[in-house]
Amino acid sequence: MKPTKKLVLIGNGMAGMRTVEHVLKLAPDAYEITVFGAEPHPNYNRIMLSSVLAGGADLKDIVINHPSWYAENWIKLHLSEEIVKINNDKRRVISASGIEADYDVLILATGSSPFMLPIPGARKEGVIGFRDINDCERMMKASRHYHKAAVIGGGLLGLEAARGLLHLGMEASVVHIHPYLMERQLDEPASRMLQRELEAQGMKFLLQKQTAGIYGQRRAEGLEFADGSSLAADLIVMAVGIRPNVDLAKAAGLKVERGIVVDDHMETSVPGVYAVGECAQHRGITYGLVAPLYEQGSVLAKRLAGVETPGYTGSVTSTKLKVSGVDVFSAGFFADTPGTRSLRIQDELDGTYRKIVLQDDKLVGAVLFGDTSDGASLFAKIKSGESVAGKEKELLLGYAPGQAANASPASRLAAMAGDEIVCGCNGVTKETIVNAVKNGCTSVGEIKACTKASGSCGGCKPLVEGLLQLYAEGSSLEPVKEGICGCTSLGRDEIIASIKAMGLKSVKEVMNVLEWREPEGCTKCRPALNYYLGMLWPSDYTDEKESRFANERYHANIQKDGTYSVVPRIYGGVTSPADLKRIAAVAEKYDVPMVKFTGGQRIDLLGVKKEDLPKVWEELNMPSGYAYGKALRTVKTCVGSTFCRFGTQDSIGMGVRLEKAFERLNTPGKVKLAVSGCPRNCAESTIKDLGVIAIDGGWEIYVGGNGGVKVRVAELLCMVKTEDEVVEWTAAFLQYYREQAGWNERTAHWVERVGLESIKGALENHEERTALVERLEQTLSRSTDPWKEIVQDAELRKNFEPLPKVEPIMK
Repeated sequence: MKPTKKLVLIGNGMAGMRTVEHVLKLAPDAYEITVFGAEPHPNYNRIMLSSVLAGGADLKDIVINHPSWYAENWIKLHLSEEIVKINNDKRRVISASGIEADYDVLILATGSSPFMLPIPGARKEGVIGFRDINDCERMMKASRHYHKAAVIGGGLLGLEAARGLLHLGMEASVVHIHPYLMERQLDEPASRMLQRELEAQGMKFLLQKQTAGIYGQRRAEGLEFADGSSLAADLIVMAVGIRPNVDLAKAAGLKVERGIVVDDHMETSVPGVYAVGECAQHRGITYGLVAPLYEQGSVLAKRLAGVETPGYTGSVTSTKLKVSGVDVFSAGFFADTPGTRSLRIQDELDGTYRKIVLQDDKLVGAVLFGDTSDGASLFAKIKSGESVAGKEKELLLGYAPGQAANASPASRLAAMAGDEIVCGCNGVTKETIVNAVKNGCTSVGEIKACTKASGSCGGCKPLVEGLLQLYAEGSSLEPVKEGICGCTSLGRDEIIASIKAMGLKSVKEVMNVLEWREPEGCTKCRPALNYYLGMLWPSDYTDEKESRFANERYHANIQKDGTYSVVPRIYGGVTSPADLKRIAAVAEKYDVPMVKFTGGQRIDLLGVKKEDLPKVWEELNMPSGYAYGKALRTVKTCVGSTFCRFGTQDSIGMGVRLEKAFERLNTPGKVKLAVSGCPRNCAESTIKDLGVIAIDGGWEIYVGGNGGVKVRVAELLCMVKTEDEVVEWTAAFLQYYREQAGWNERTAHWVERVGLESIKGALENHEERTALVERLEQTLSRSTDPWKEIVQDAELRKNFEPLPKVEPIMK
């Protein structure tokens, strides 16, 4: 049936397009739809822009609706077309290029623009906001030529921008006018904990600083503050808030205050004209978070489809932030105000904080730091308004008194109420996801396509995965693994099996034969394929350097100021006076600003210029310590029986032997080893990927430990009597890990995932161990020291020559 009404949407963003998606589901034949977007891109997920900057996604990964989707749904799409006039009398819109479109129903979803401080210098080159793909591209471009960035604004958006800039290799300083960060979402204790975590990652903060101006010639060179101090910066990002885009509506005669004024059905002061998203003002409030905007879109879609709806009454908001492993959640009203009472728990050792705010026996607010797993359930109780009298301690602790504090994730998911929101961005309940699983969704990707859960910020993905595993179990569904990235639906095991079966020998060949959606791949799949090919065909495959990350391409760790760190190989942590003199001489000659001992007993030369790297390596004349790679990093040792009165075995000799045996071995994730000379464990062997501890008459071998953000104690793999057996079992374990783990998967996660008993079963047979050792030795026989290779190859050295200097353009 031909549609009888014409619907025009101004704005191709998340709020407007979510409204259109709902209309298509509720009344697919009701409207002839035309969409105008000012940007040249199809509808994309703005929440994920920070992930693009931080390297977790490519621009193509964040597209929500591809051009083909519009065509399939008979939507006429005009990109790079800004609407400049609305004619209410003729019910027509006109674009800047002269395109006209008539409408019966008009939706304004014009969004917002970043608020730019009205200070001297704000229009200089190098001063930008953080709102769209263009801003991302400008930051990436700037990072290739400049090194110091300042972010004005310590809110959610500012911290996300700073995280991305750090990933791009820039020094990132956050300037904030308030005494602590994210004051609109966090109380002071949680904010201080967040600040400490971010400072440990390299972020710098200038709090209680009011920016008075931006100095420099044509390009910004730094900030001047009201107290007379200053900060040098050649890229300045303003993240101090947003301003609704209302000029078009105001010119058309619609009622406008801060935003476009709408009623409970999102209708403006002009009948038949509606507004949703950041441009809309409802009951005096404008919203900048995605969940309320989607709620508005749902109400409007029902109104347009003729479905009875009670209308939009406003939103209780929640915020979830994840910055490099730091989890923060807040919801509702978390401030201590008259008439409320607060309960809180703070654990500085575990780095966790929980606060709940109560009023009239109802939960009205919550703040979580470190462990945000209860965020969804607390938010559900805030929204429901139910009485929590007598349950206060249970809410604060996260479990009922008398229950186990560490209840399994599966049991917690099973205990969730069906109407509890799992995906806050899209308002998707547990019941909706469970029904999707029972109706045939067998992967997170399919659930996302069906329900939108995990389709925005991605923070709920672990919960969605857990529900999939919980409710697909025992059903007739055949669970399907998600692809290794958005470029393919194939998982790791399928890809490796195909490479083996078809004899595929290059990254390009794999992507072509296995029908990659993106012919060039992305930053997730290219390094993974490069590793898998090298692991499977060590004698035939040539390492594809361009598929490696920057640290591995340049064989040194890039630092936040654009310099590099050099860690030479020092076997077992044992060095000599001659090596120390040589390291000191090189450090002096090349003005290395810092020489530091690492946690793995190695010497780190920090602050080496990129162009000096080959000369530093040449004059050190020492092997690479692989401190930058997914490879064996170090073998930490204690002095053992050589000097220690408690030592039972020669831990130094064992450590040196292991390090020499496995240096240059590429692995799915970085690998750290340790050898302790007695059970006192001074080398910390039980928090390493593989740790060896000497006992009377033999050695214990532990695997799967980790001493990072999430500490994991290693598990006992076996006990052996001789040093030769230590080497054999270590080689077999490392090769089995190389062949079975996913790329970028550390041993701690792998051992936890597959279980220690399955690993023991694979290694207990001597013939199987021997075969694994032989395959590992074949790989090592093909490896070379990368530093020496570059030093001796003039063509490779050219990659380290400095870029031409970019001179500023003067007036």
